Amino acid sequence: MIEWQWSGFAELAVTDLYEMLALRQQVFVLEQTCLFPDIDGLDPVAHHLLGWKTTDGKRELAAALRCLPPGVKYDEMSIGRVVTSQAARGTGLGRELVAQGIVCATQLHPGQPIRIDAQAHLQAFYAAFGFQTVSEPYDEDGIMHVYMLRPAA
Repeated sequence: MIEWQWSGFAELAVTDLYEMLALRQQVFVLEQTCLFPDIDGLDPVAHHLLGWKTTDGKRELAAALRCLPPGVKYDEMSIGRVVTSQAARGTGLGRELVAQGIVCATQLHPGQPIRIDAQAHLQAFYAAFGFQTVSEPYDEDGIMHVYMLRPAA
């Protein structure tokens, strides 16, 4: 069972912010061995979806993503920093995270398309949510990516 938390940056408890940044560092920097500026100045203008799992009374962050409003990074709103913990992979939590993120994002910014920078090997995963590839593959920090766009609902 996952407890979803949808918060603006200023609403995040310091401990929740710490857990979010620690999960992103663990996956994006350490597991993917990718040196890049994860703390990029955009988190303060984003809404964050955090997925908490409680096991044996211990609350752990299992998944997270952020949603940027239209006009911040792209003309469209965007979802990024999509991450699940190593322990949560293969459980379907990534699909649940993206589905929940789309619902939250479209409620926050109704009638807006959603742009993502997807790792190229995940195109089929995101296509299942209505995202369409709109670019050729490009290298971002040593990992091949594509731009994908989900039309406004």
